[in-house]
Amino acid sequence: MTTKYDRIPNTLFIKNRKKFVSQMKPNSIAIFNSNDIYPISADSTLAFQQHRDIFYLSGVDQEESILLIFPNAYKEEYREILFVRETNDHIAVWEGEKLSKEDATEVSGIKTVMWLSEFEKVFYDLMAEAENIYLNKNEHYRAAVETQTREDRFIEFVKKQYPLHTILRSNPILQRLRSIKEPEEIALIQHACDITEKGIRRLLGFVKPGIWEYEIEAELAHEFIKNRSRGFAYTPIIASGNNANVLHYISNNMQLKDGDLILLDVGAEYANYSSDLTRTIPANGKYTPRQKQIYNAVLNCKKEAEDRLIAGNNWHKFHKEMGEVYTSALLDLGLIDKADVQNEDPKWPVYKKYMMHGTSHHMGLDTHDYGLLSDDFVAGMVFTNEPGFYIPEEDFGVRLEDDYEIQASGNPKNFMKNIPIEADEIESLMNS
Repeated sequence: MTTKYDRIPNTLFIKNRKKFVSQMKPNSIAIFNSNDIYPISADSTLAFQQHRDIFYLSGVDQEESILLIFPNAYKEEYREILFVRETNDHIAVWEGEKLSKEDATEVSGIKTVMWLSEFEKVFYDLMAEAENIYLNKNEHYRAAVETQTREDRFIEFVKKQYPLHTILRSNPILQRLRSIKEPEEIALIQHACDITEKGIRRLLGFVKPGIWEYEIEAELAHEFIKNRSRGFAYTPIIASGNNANVLHYISNNMQLKDGDLILLDVGAEYANYSSDLTRTIPANGKYTPRQKQIYNAVLNCKKEAEDRLIAGNNWHKFHKEMGEVYTSALLDLGLIDKADVQNEDPKWPVYKKYMMHGTSHHMGLDTHDYGLLSDDFVAGMVFTNEPGFYIPEEDFGVRLEDDYEIQASGNPKNFMKNIPIEADEIESLMNS
């Protein structure tokens, strides 16, 4: 089975499973399910996207797959089993090629591959050996899921059929493992960022007053897909004028006016890995003095944040420090005054009138990736850095964002260091 992206060496997934196994309690089974293909209406469905956890542990990128890990299984061949959907000529004609058993081994590094129809019998036999079972649930701090997932249905099945086994949670293990990237993952994130760069450079010669936000979205989609990306890593924000003051504006249906700023929060994915970028550019290729003043203030805040994305810091301390940076910048801009600061509500500091979101989040297989916010920053973690000031009374907002890898010492590596960000460079490229 071929994929749009180059095949990832299975050594990555072998390493990831070993790390997970090292955190398991003895005599435990762990199960990971693929995502469903989600329906729209009639016979229409959304395009399949793999559950990031089973992908992280196996590299398998198709529906109806199950990964079973049982390090203490009596039979060595049952210590890792991958169950995949049985393929046949009919499926090949109507849906396209699926993984053969040999392909599944090549992708994952797992020697024992079985058809999905064999799962319940094998699972029943192995549960007789096991005391505990690790089940997988989305426990991300931003999760708000109403749909019942394949994992949810499996949890119900296990609780009903095996009520006397001890149920354990895989998510706390994965939160820590997935937050620290292997070198192969860093390379994939860099590749996604490089595709994003191609899209942004394409746009700088395209944007002008009179075009529509959705035309910008189309230009980016073209460039991303042309470079073997599935497309956007998340729903793109193309926000001109006052639309930039709506943090999750995704309508992308307004026409650019002369004098507008356009806030572009966009990123390509590659091999299920994300990039996450924001730039704010002038529709006519020239910032007004006031726009440039705000822009440079935000850029300076981003540089201050970069100095704090260092090993040993942590998310909570980092954001407290950045609150002081924003307060100082907003005082300099005259958007707040000293009396505002003296009278502020500690639970909602005055700077949040103009900068109301976090400066940073983990990024990787998910755009808002796994990672416990209480953990200190360590080498290999990947974070965004995205300060912004939003000024509805002036009909514009500015946000700037790059992606960074925490280093063992010193400042982080910027995956997007080659993407234009200085106001003068953006103006020069837009007018060349």
